[in-house]
Amino acid sequence: MTQPQLAEQLPYHRLARLSVRYRWWRPLLGTLVVAVTYLFALAVLMVLAVAVGSSLGYKEDADGWPEFGPVSGTAVDLLSIAVGIPVLLLTVRWIGRRPAGTVSSVTGRLRWRWLLLCVLTAVPIVALGMGAMLLLPADGEPESQWAGWADFGLALAMLVLLVPLQAAAEEYVFRGWLTQTAGAFLRSPWAALVPQAVLFAAAHGWGTPWGFADLVVFGVAAGWLTWRTGGLEASIALHTVNNLFAFGVSAAVVDGLNSDETAADANWQVVALDVLSIALYTAAVAWWLRRRRLDRTAPAPQPPAQPPAFAPGHPYVHGAPAPHAFGAPVPPPWGRPGAGTAGAPPWPVQPGPAAPAPWAGQPAPGAARPPAASPGAGGDGADRT
Repeated sequence: MTQPQLAEQLPYHRLARLSVRYRWWRPLLGTLVVAVTYLFALAVLMVLAVAVGSSLGYKEDADGWPEFGPVSGTAVDLLSIAVGIPVLLLTVRWIGRRPAGTVSSVTGRLRWRWLLLCVLTAVPIVALGMGAMLLLPADGEPESQWAGWADFGLALAMLVLLVPLQAAAEEYVFRGWLTQTAGAFLRSPWAALVPQAVLFAAAHGWGTPWGFADLVVFGVAAGWLTWRTGGLEASIALHTVNNLFAFGVSAAVVDGLNSDETAADANWQVVALDVLSIALYTAAVAWWLRRRRLDRTAPAPQPPAQPPAFAPGHPYVHGAPAPHAFGAPVPPPWGRPGAGTAGAPPWPVQPGPAAPAPWAGQPAPGAARPPAASPGAGGDGADRT
């Protein structure tokens, strides 16, 4: 008896193959669809923003864009990135032919308890790193002014609402879709993780070499955490907490949210502290993994089972067993077949009415049959004319 074959266990970066309808071209076509659809959604969002700004009477800059102010303008910027989440999830479902939740984790969903634990782990580590950055010398920059509790509270409420969506969108695109697209063709996790980290750094613009290297390190660490934990929760937590602290510090000072500087513009001192925070968080998550059991793989889909072979001796109609009244063999009236063809009587069957009941002295099977009576003769030999 043959043992059943166990399903292949797919790690996170190979989940693009988690579909019985997987084809090699689906991840490539999906990437094109994500890019085109995102640009379309972004254009719709921009048109709506212009329409709202014009209706509310906001002034326009030289490019015709409404001057929303630091809080509203930052909200529009964050929303322009967050719209990538529904675009990507719909593409996974329609083009990838697999559940949209397979981008979140190997379980097909976000593991909210694990996400919360990662957030609580990231908060003190990022807070210490951000506090150390604030103690660095300002290099001749003008002293910042406190924005006030009213403006800071409004900005903070907006950031708490939208920054998690913006950070999650970037994780879904880079650590999710791009990693799984590369993993559809490459078995090595590192071969799938490194390209997305470089693209992630490039998407933030070209600033200083130190800033670019910092973003690559972040992308590699977030990608490794995603592969190691089997989901995006750890990377979303680090990205969200880091951005909340960075935006929060900017919102605390006057015109801080109007600054065009990003992580790509960081100097080597800031990068050194940030890399240290990333390393500490990665080590802390690895420590948690030794004490918690998380699913890291998902079973590959099995080919559809073959229908069972037809049992011998039973008629089938259109692939299904036929009832007795529609084809089952019926025993012949003469009992067991003789020496002739199987299932047929040993003499030719004459057409006409049914044969009478056998009479005494009927010849045995195989013997010559007595001649038939002449027409018009009775059974007793007397002439009836």
